[in-house]
Amino acid sequence: MSRDVTLLWGLRSPCAFACPHCYFGTIEEHRDAPPDQLGVLSHLSRNDLSGRELTAFARTLSDSPVERVVIAGGEPLDWPGALEVIGLIKEAGCQVVIATNAIPLTRPHIVEGLVALGVDGVSVSLDSADAPTNDRLRPSRSGRFGYDQVLQGIRALLAAREGRAAPRVGIYTVVMRSRPQEIGDVARLAADLGVDYYVPQPISLAPDHALFEKHAHRPSDVAEVAGQLDDLYADPSGLTLPDPSYARRFLEAISTHDSGRVAGCFGGARLFFVQPDGSVWDCPSDRRIAATPPERRRSIRGADARTLFAERPGCNDCDLFSRDCVNMWPLVLDMPRILSTEAP
Repeated sequence: MSRDVTLLWGLRSPCAFACPHCYFGTIEEHRDAPPDQLGVLSHLSRNDLSGRELTAFARTLSDSPVERVVIAGGEPLDWPGALEVIGLIKEAGCQVVIATNAIPLTRPHIVEGLVALGVDGVSVSLDSADAPTNDRLRPSRSGRFGYDQVLQGIRALLAAREGRAAPRVGIYTVVMRSRPQEIGDVARLAADLGVDYYVPQPISLAPDHALFEKHAHRPSDVAEVAGQLDDLYADPSGLTLPDPSYARRFLEAISTHDSGRVAGCFGGARLFFVQPDGSVWDCPSDRRIAATPPERRRSIRGADARTLFAERPGCNDCDLFSRDCVNMWPLVLDMPRILSTEAP
């Protein structure tokens, strides 16, 4: 059996940050009016699967088609049961990449646990190399955390790694219309910190989002963003970057807000998205989720990965393109490069 499936698994909903551009929405929006639309996420954990249900599914990953699990949130490492689930996934022979805001990495038992479990990668979210700007874009709910603690967490993980090849450590940056310079600025910061990889991502907001006009790129922004990406790929400063074709996809994504066609899309063939409530979708794209027919709506609740992903179509052309598609590309096709211990 071929193991070629990547799961993007939103393990838990809550997060210590209140990023207004987060794809989980805001607690303020959802507290009085919980979302009930198909696939819409929320930081309120009313429907998150129990620890028992999560570990039961993780135990079925052995001998399944799942090759890699990218664990996301919310903030997955704030949940006390996260390390147990990660351990079960590693025991099943899967690669594990953690997507984190890095605040849990300031706790010694977390970084020691990730290293001891043999986690393959840790991707940290940081949207600006300037501390006040980052903390404005990614505000702490409590006011106790921010840029300084993110860098503290990254340094703690690098130190705990003690020269080992893994986990590989990287930074992901959401690039907003007003700050194309962050592509280069955060890359230089990442290189100075000594992390291994760096992925700038185009911000993905629905046209009716309150911040769409402020943050979403327009076609007129393509030239400036292209210059930043050209400079980054010309001098990556030792960082592993996604394949150069990713820069082309980035620019194509920000040149339009319309749906488009994706040739050979791997959503539903090699990529699946699992929500904290257990729902399984072909990918995180809101357009793709909304178009999912009832007979294809599934859940990991009580399911076995060996049968859940046993019958999959091959990659197909998809006419539901969104900027989410670009952001998923490194998770599937570029992850072997990103996790490689060979020099870039």
